[in-house]
Amino acid sequence: RASTRAPRVDTPARHPFRREGTSRPACPRKRSAGTMGRNPKKKSKGGGGGGASKNDSDDEWEEGITTITGESEDEDMMEDGEDDPDRMDDGAPRRPEVWRPGVDGMDEDEELEYDPTVYDCLHAWSLEWPCLSFDVVRDELGEDRTHFPHSMFMVAGTQALSAEQNALAVMRLTRLKKTRRKEKDPAGDPDDSDASESDSSDDEGGARPGDGPLLRVRKIAHHGAVNRVRCMPQRSSIVATWSDAGVVQVWDTAKQLGELMSAVDDDAGDASVGKSLEKKNVAARVAPKFAFTGHGDEGYAIDWSPVVEGRLVSGDNQGVIHVAEPRESGWAADVSGARRGGHGGSSVEDLQWSPAERDVFASCGADGRVCVWDARVSNSGSGAPALSVQAHGCDVNVMSWNNKVNYMLATGADDGGLRIWDLRALASGASTDSKDSFVANFQFHRAPVTSVEWARFDGAMLASSAADHTVCVWDLAVERDAEEEAAAMAAEGNNAVAPEDLPPQLMFVHQGLRDPKEIHWHHQIPGMCLTTAADGFNAFKAYNVGNEVA
Repeated sequence: RASTRAPRVDTPARHPFRREGTSRPACPRKRSAGTMGRNPKKKSKGGGGGGASKNDSDDEWEEGITTITGESEDEDMMEDGEDDPDRMDDGAPRRPEVWRPGVDGMDEDEELEYDPTVYDCLHAWSLEWPCLSFDVVRDELGEDRTHFPHSMFMVAGTQALSAEQNALAVMRLTRLKKTRRKEKDPAGDPDDSDASESDSSDDEGGARPGDGPLLRVRKIAHHGAVNRVRCMPQRSSIVATWSDAGVVQVWDTAKQLGELMSAVDDDAGDASVGKSLEKKNVAARVAPKFAFTGHGDEGYAIDWSPVVEGRLVSGDNQGVIHVAEPRESGWAADVSGARRGGHGGSSVEDLQWSPAERDVFASCGADGRVCVWDARVSNSGSGAPALSVQAHGCDVNVMSWNNKVNYMLATGADDGGLRIWDLRALASGASTDSKDSFVANFQFHRAPVTSVEWARFDGAMLASSAADHTVCVWDLAVERDAEEEAAAMAAEGNNAVAPEDLPPQLMFVHQGLRDPKEIHWHHQIPGMCLTTAADGFNAFKAYNVGNEVA
């Protein structure tokens, strides 16, 4: 794919997310509100998101399994006689440059540098094997949590070298601290960095050795690599998996979650429960509560209904969709009522239940189409969906149904395209061309979109990831305001000049991770975004997303 095309965004003059009377500049942000500014200094191997160097004082090892890494704070060190890269030849401050992946190149002695001033928090960790998919587990620690340090639970599925080495990994992360540093004093005050670190420590109650982020893991043996993992919204301990062996399974992780919840975080507690944790590297042999082998091939598309507890839909690489209904003794799949007519035999790439309608779900596929189905209608054989639209001219890899604005759908495609759809505008009961049907069309990503998800705290905000090694946060309520941008640029000399073709809706670009595969917003921590990639997991909160952190 050509890597030189300019970013493109097509939006109508007024879209349904416009906040009347509100103008939020998206472009005059520090380093364009992205993780990476262009660093003209020689390579120093400073931290990048997800690829940061290890800081021993912020690590807590769990008997060799894994570690959570608090991003190390890089310091500018110049050799005698070396020019200050942050200033012009005349001594005036140099504005940061906006570096765009796939558009702007880099010299051999340049690399992207992690900017700690644009993250409220950024942490990275990895398991023994990479994970293609994960999900966030709802907990009882409270809603709309804003105060650091944070704790959270997750479940992920591994992609091991051999089928028998795979597992479901149930994780508990604790002591996730605020990592944001203040912007350096323009005059170069050497005490500024120390003051920033002191303020951060005070906010967190004082940092000390052994008080860094901590990860605990419990594993369940899973035969075959895990293509997709999803927690039931009503009962997060119930987890569905899609295996590369072609089997859809449902697991109960309540025991593993209970063990993690009862674990003690302090050093004495770790020592006292050491014996009980000695075998945590060994995956428990647990029988699934349900296993469906009716698919003729493996798949990636699976979703729980947020309206009907226990209702599960799955789609495979042959274009077949099955719905499994909850029963007293488990689940029963509609083997005879499989839906086959939506994508013409092409792979079903993703599935999403309506957040409001109990019997409606949507699918997207390798044929470039998005289909909307009525679960009450038997579609056995070559049955057709209630609605079908040619959404993209290539594979539609992922989709997300907005849980706050229930008529909005987002899709991500193989050509890097990210499109927003208003389901009210699509013709019901007909096959529709996508021409002029979308609400917005973003062509910022330079490689296939691998994940997209609407924010749970803001109906106009969503995140996307792509094989161009970027994770983007978008706010569709933003429209460009030239006067406000000019005022912001004049007020702060360290804001980057954003290119004219940069979409104003682009709020943040997270980089430094390799080949991100899936992203999720945390259910109960507004603005906290979690990712899985080839080199492990990231947890980050951008300074301009979600609730403001003091």
